[in-house]
Amino acid sequence: MTNETRRPLLIVEDDPALQKQMRWAFDKYETVVAADRESAIVQLRRHEPAVVTMDLGLPPHPDDPTEGLRLLDEIHALAPDTKVIVLTGQNDPANALKAIGLGAHDFCTKPFEPEILTWTIDRAFRVHELQEENRRLQSAQQAPAMSGIITRDPEMQRICRTIEKVAPTSATVLILGDSGTGKELFARALHDLSPRQGRRFVAINCAAIPETLLESELFGYEKGAYTGAAKQTIGKIETAHGGTLFLDEIGDLPVSLQSKLLRFLQERVIERVGGRQEIPVDVRIVCATHQSLKDQIVSGKFREDLYYRLAEIVVEVPPLRARKGDAALLAHGFARRFAAEQRRGAMTLLPDAIAAIEAHQWPGNIRELENVIKRAVIMAESSSINAADIGIAPGDPEPSALNLRQVRDDAERSAVLRVLGRVNGNLSKAADLLGVSRPTLYDLMHRFGLK
Repeated sequence: MTNETRRPLLIVEDDPALQKQMRWAFDKYETVVAADRESAIVQLRRHEPAVVTMDLGLPPHPDDPTEGLRLLDEIHALAPDTKVIVLTGQNDPANALKAIGLGAHDFCTKPFEPEILTWTIDRAFRVHELQEENRRLQSAQQAPAMSGIITRDPEMQRICRTIEKVAPTSATVLILGDSGTGKELFARALHDLSPRQGRRFVAINCAAIPETLLESELFGYEKGAYTGAAKQTIGKIETAHGGTLFLDEIGDLPVSLQSKLLRFLQERVIERVGGRQEIPVDVRIVCATHQSLKDQIVSGKFREDLYYRLAEIVVEVPPLRARKGDAALLAHGFARRFAAEQRRGAMTLLPDAIAAIEAHQWPGNIRELENVIKRAVIMAESSSINAADIGIAPGDPEPSALNLRQVRDDAERSAVLRVLGRVNGNLSKAADLLGVSRPTLYDLMHRFGLK
């Protein structure tokens, strides 16, 4: 086997002679050695081994199992699926049982027989593989992550397909769009559709935290780093190890922190505030902003080299006003949801309410629509929501096209989208309102790429 195909095995052992013996005995694995608790955590994060063997007696007190049990507890917290095989003395059954209680997979006594320990390690790898396979099968049976996004707009459907293609990769994604368009929803879909979906999704809004605190929030800090730093605290980047970090409003990241984030993206290591140790972190970065980062680059507010690191894949989410028919479609969904939450029973949107929703330009996008429908559900006097309950004024009409063929196609497409949104996807009602047969409606939907 080549090094590229061998599975990593972490050996935590402070005896150099025993380290050498175990490297030789387990040469079919890519053995990684650590001599103490701190180096073991570093190697765990760097290599993410499926199996760890560890001696309970570790420096600075090799005759005391406290340090080993502490390491076992930390491994279980950082990588709960990792299988830990504890090595104990023959007269140490109590600590072996204590280790099993803390999450150890198995234990062997020292001095160990290489054949027995090899069999134990092989079995641990096999158990880990079976659990991974079971997790994949369960994930395949669950509803797709994109099912939470409601749309019938072709451009939005193209974006959804892009998200599905990009999610399994490790590419850094930059999501652009106006405030309230659902950028975080797409970020979560990227995480839920990725191999990291079993790990943490950590979100931070760069515009909501003062510049003086943002560095500590992102990178963490050591005890005594500044006044009030009473204990060591890990930051959002380190918290998201193995998962996804979502940096919302990245355009508001202070220039002073942009160079530090760039170094992390290049080296994949961080240093806590007040610290000296480089800490490797494996995390996928997804960013979002409503600003034009290219304009920010021109004005000197955003680093160009950082932009190209973040913009490996760029996704532009259109505003709600550009998504024909989606406003009414979303309004129906919100009405059902909020009616259930408020225990109002079944509530329906009347035609004049739908007309008002379709005419509005929605400068606040989906967030504004959600708030309007929630208020309407609460304030409506009956089970029907009318235009007065909606409480919005009609917007300005859009400029018309001049080409007659374009006028006809745009009008037909707009009519089909509006009607499908108005009837909440009921094709029979849509065909009746349009005055066409269902086969004709199917032909129109096919021509305009509607699903």
